[in-house]
Amino acid sequence: MICSHFKPLTLSSEKHSLSPKISFNFLSKYPQSLIQNKQNVAKKIQFLLLLLSFNIQIVNAEELLVAVASNFVAPAKELSQEFSKITTHNVRLSFGSTGKLYAQIIHGAPFQVFLAADQERPLRLVSEGFAEKGSQFTYALGRIVLYCPRERSDQQPLEVLKSNGFTRLAIANPITAPYGRAAMEVLQNLRIFENLRKSIIQGDNIAQTFQFVSTGNAELGFVSRSQVINIEPDLYSTIPADLHSPIQQDAVLLQKGLDKKAAREFLEFLKSDPAREIIQSYGYDLE
Repeated sequence: MICSHFKPLTLSSEKHSLSPKISFNFLSKYPQSLIQNKQNVAKKIQFLLLLLSFNIQIVNAEELLVAVASNFVAPAKELSQEFSKITTHNVRLSFGSTGKLYAQIIHGAPFQVFLAADQERPLRLVSEGFAEKGSQFTYALGRIVLYCPRERSDQQPLEVLKSNGFTRLAIANPITAPYGRAAMEVLQNLRIFENLRKSIIQGDNIAQTFQFVSTGNAELGFVSRSQVINIEPDLYSTIPADLHSPIQQDAVLLQKGLDKKAAREFLEFLKSDPAREIIQSYGYDLE
C-alpha cells in the first residue's frame, strides 16, 4: 500500500500541521527507474526499426537481367558486384556477341538492360520499339589490340602481322561482333587483307577469339584491350585509333526493364564516377 512508505505523522499542538520530518525519498527512486525503462524501450524501438529497414530493403530488392557484349565480361562482373553492394539488387549477366544478343532481344529474351559493343544495335532497338527512347548512352570507348602470346624478341605483334610470318590469325565475326568489324577495317586500311584472307579464322565473339589465341589455335589475333590488361605489354600492340571506326559501346534500357527500378538505377550507376573508374581500369577510354 502507498501508506506504508510514509513515516508516522506528528501533529503540532499549536498549528495542527504536518511535521517537517515526513520523508519523500522514495520518489527519487521512481523517476530513475522510469528513465531506465524509457531507455530500454528506446533501444528496442531502434532495433525494431533496424529490422524493419532491413526487411524493406529485402522486399524492394529486385533481380536484374543484363545482356553484355563479350568484350566487357570482367568489368561487368565487378560493376555488378559493386552495384549489388549498394542497392541489394541481384544482377544476372548474360554474355555474347552484340549481334547475337540483339537477335535474342527482338525474339523475346527477358533482358532488361543491354550493354552493347556498338551504337548501332541499341539504336535499332529504340527505333523498333524494343528499348526506351532517350535511355541510350555511351558507357565505354573500346580499343582493339593485336595479341601475340608467343614471345618474339625481334618483332612486335604488328610487325609479325605485316610480315605474314604465321599461319592463322583470329578475329571475331565481323557481322555480329563490333570488334571483328574493327579488325577487318584495320586489315583493309593496312592493305593486307587479301594477302591474309586464307589465314583468318573467326570466333563467334571476342571471347572465343581470345581463346583461339591463348590456346595456340591461332598465333595471333585481334582482341579487346580489356582482355589483355594484365598481360605482358610486349605481347600485344594497341591498334592506332585512326585505322578503324570508333568502338562506341552504348547501353540502353530495354522494354522489359521499363517498370524495373533496378534497371534504371543500374544505368545511372554506370554514369557515376566509381563505375567510370572501374571501366577505365580495364583499358577502356571514356567520353
